[in-house]
Parts: sequence; structure tokens; C-alpha cells
Amino acid sequence: MNDGNKTPRKIEESHKVAGTSHAARPSGFKKLLSKRWVFPAAYMAAAAIIVTILWLNSGTGQKDPKAAVPGLTGVENEATANGKASPDAAAVSTNGETLKWPVSKIEDMTTPIPFYDATASLEDREAAMVEYDQSFKPHMATDFARKDAATFDVLAALSGKVTVADQTPTNGYEVQIEHPNGLVTVYQSLTDLKVQVGDEVKQGAKIATSGTSELEPSEGAHVHFEVRNNGISVNPNTLIKSAK
Repeated sequence: MNDGNKTPRKIEESHKVAGTSHAARPSGFKKLLSKRWVFPAAYMAAAAIIVTILWLNSGTGQKDPKAAVPGLTGVENEATANGKASPDAAAVSTNGETLKWPVSKIEDMTTPIPFYDATASLEDREAAMVEYDQSFKPHMATDFARKDAATFDVLAALSGKVTVADQTPTNGYEVQIEHPNGLVTVYQSLTDLKVQVGDEVKQGAKIATSGTSELEPSEGAHVHFEVRNNGISVNPNTLIKSAK
């Protein structure tokens, strides 16, 4: 009787051991997840990767003006082809007129930001970069301001037809005048417009008053003067005989 009672007990105990040993072995992955530091570490690693991707795509690497200057990094931009006058730029004349500065007395003016000339010295190119929205861009115009910081009349540099007379998001009011042979003059940072779209204006006529802009706030009252020859911004110094 005693031997008979021992056998079932051994079998029952062996079943208990087998059952508990199978359930008591968590996998290595489950052990890792059970650590308190795993989830915070994984979260921080993912956040670091996301921040790195956003930084690489945000353009913050252009906060150094030297990085945006062609010839320093080898990176080309829209200014590279605009440093030299176009083939027709040396003798711009329409209806017997030659291009003039959009001010009455150039000797009373200073140039806060010059035109970006890709052939100029490194120092001059850096001076012709404009910072906006955490990046630097080449200044494809010539800005004029009075030496005494007073406002002044902005004049039509050449006779033509007004095609734009409106406010820009960051550069004050803007006027564009279309001339023969694919030439367009652009005037920004304006106030008190005297013209509207469709007007025919004569060279030297007042089109507006100098003003300020969000893009170039440190300049005070000034005019942002750009010349486009067949859609390409060109240095007005190459077009005007009495260049400053």
C-alpha cells in the first residue's frame, strides 16, 4: 500500500515542475522591455534622429554668409550668372533714352546694400548678401538712401508702361515698369505710389516716395532698384553711363 501511494505523488510533482519551469523563462526581448530605462532611451534616440533630419532640411546651415557665396563652397545659386552684363547691357537705349538712376541727385545718396556681383572680391560679395528667415541670399538690386536719412522722390529710370503697382509681403510697395527690348525696371520699399498698372510714364517722372521694408529694416527710407534684361537681373552699374 505504501509503494502504491508514492507513485502518483511523484507523477503529480513532476507535472508541477514541468509546468512552472516552462512559464518562468521570459525571452531576452521581454527581459529588455522590463527594464525601466528602455522606453526613455528609445524615445530620446528617436527624438534625436528626428531633430537631425529637420536640421538638415531646414536651411539653418546657411546662416553663415560665406556658405552662400559662390566661389567659397562651390555651391551655385541664382546670382552666379548675373555678375556680368548681358550681351546687350553695355548699350541700353530705348527711343533715344539711356537708363538713369531712380533719384534726382546721385551725389546725395549712399548705397546701403550694393548689387551682388559674382566677379567681385570676396569682401564685396559678402557685403551684397541679405539675411532673411535664417538664411542669406544674394542682393540682385542696388539700394539707395539719402546720406541725411530723409525720404526722397523715386523717379522712373526710363520711359515705359507700369505693369506692377502693389504691396509686397516683405519689401514695401513695388512698381515695375516695362520698357522695349525686354528691359524691366523694378522699384521696391516704396510709399505714396503715384502710378497704377497701365500708366505710361516718362523718364524722370515721380512714381513714389522712398520707404522702408521688412526685408531690409536697418536701411531706413530707401529704394530697392533692380534692372532685369530679358528676365535676368543685371548690375545697373553696367548700364548707366554716370554709374556711381
